[in-house]
Amino acid sequence: MIILMYKKNFAKKSFRFFYYLVAIGFGSGLSPIIPGTIGSLCAIPLWWLMTFLSLKIYYLIIFLSICIGIYLCHHTTNDIGIHDHPSIVWDEFIGMWITLIGVPSITWQWILIGFVIFRIFDFWKPWPIYWFDRNVHGGMGVIIDDIVAGTVSAIILHGLAYYSMDNNIII
Repeated sequence: MIILMYKKNFAKKSFRFFYYLVAIGFGSGLSPIIPGTIGSLCAIPLWWLMTFLSLKIYYLIIFLSICIGIYLCHHTTNDIGIHDHPSIVWDEFIGMWITLIGVPSITWQWILIGFVIFRIFDFWKPWPIYWFDRNVHGGMGVIIDDIVAGTVSAIILHGLAYYSMDNNIII
């Protein structure tokens, strides 16, 4: 009976460790300085791996990451007791992956531009990002502002790509 209780507690703690690990971006959210920026940077290598997949699979991974992230971030914020704690950076991963959909070519320049645009919108939080950040709570509240920031950033990135190609500007 004691062994069974130990295994049950161990399994519960192991699962809790797993969702903490994902929620903090595999440790990137534990950075003592600018954890959101570090989390966004750490999302780029995973994004690069996703570029080898079809667009349908890419979108599916983002959708599943959002669904799983809502659950994981909800439980992590409840355990920590602080809504959208700075160490929770899974939302930055998702926001970056959405932003980089708008990259016209996989070059460091376009990735850097996408990164900077996303970080500006995620940090500044203009309307409607601010509204979602303040009015949606729980796991969805942690992630939704980054989904909106990523979507706006992808649109701007796509517009920059269109403008640069239309005016023969090479980036």
